[in-house]
Amino acid sequence: MDVRSLYAAQKYAASRPAMEPDSADPTKMEADFARVTEDFVQQLRAAEETSQEAMTGDADPHALVEALAQSELAVETVVAVRDKVVEAYQEILRMPV
Repeated sequence: MDVRSLYAAQKYAASRPAMEPDSADPTKMEADFARVTEDFVQQLRAAEETSQEAMTGDADPHALVEALAQSELAVETVVAVRDKVVEAYQEILRMPV
């Protein structure tokens, strides 16, 4: 085995753990995703409740603006994550087989 082949084999062996999923707890990622999704839904519900209270005159305008800003940030974050997932999926589709 020449030096280049040995070097390539060593680099492949070093990068292999990064390419393999963590098999110790595969449900951890699912639980984290479910928690983040539930937090997002709760954020939108709170903003809806605050906006309904503001329409009836029970909430001050400052609380309405704060709730709308927080919900806008949450939606922008979800859209950014979705865009990254779609971009990664498209990259996988472009890979030669």
